[in-house]
Amino acid sequence: MSLLLSGVVLLVLGCVSVGQAHAAAYRYWSFWEREGSAWAYATQGPSTARPSDGDVWGFRFAVSRDSGDAVRPRGAADFAAICGDTDARGGEKRVALVIDFGTAADAPGGETPPAARTACARVPGDATAAEALASVAKPLRYDTNALLCAISGYPREGCGEAVGSEDDATADASADAPSSPSAASSGDEGEGPSVGLFVGVGVVAVLGAAGVWQARRRRG
Repeated sequence: MSLLLSGVVLLVLGCVSVGQAHAAAYRYWSFWEREGSAWAYATQGPSTARPSDGDVWGFRFAVSRDSGDAVRPRGAADFAAICGDTDARGGEKRVALVIDFGTAADAPGGETPPAARTACARVPGDATAAEALASVAKPLRYDTNALLCAISGYPREGCGEAVGSEDDATADASADAPSSPSAASSGDEGEGPSVGLFVGVGVVAVLGAAGVWQARRRRG
């Protein structure tokens, strides 16, 4: 019986390793909000998030597997520095935006990323982050599922496509990752369960069934 259980565990661990080794990374625009002096991965999409006057939001184009692996926007992200020359108006709000087009390693074939830039969007008080972005960085491009595909026309084509293997993508995505005292938040709302979770549930079920079988055998 112990040999059977050991075999099951080894088989399951092998499946987990294979699944993780072939996990894909994706090339896409990630969305960030400024919390104090650090970036946090946004828990809402730009079309639903409604920033307040004085907020700083960031967009970064890069290759990554998920929110925990995503690379933060680079450069200064200070509201006063970005929006200091933009006067407040009644019924409107000012939102500082950091737009980082990524590196050459992040770029699709044949394209060169524009230089990162900042902009101060002055928009109606109920505007979303997507509306603030559209006011300063057109043209934007979305896919049929409302995924943000391009800012200021970059990239020209593609939208969240898979890129290479996990090892290759990790090297591309982390090559220029800025140091930060705070890691990005998980942003779990947009992610599905991992392969490890499903396999772990399977292990529990198999071991439980084996235990019942062994108990009945002893009683018999």
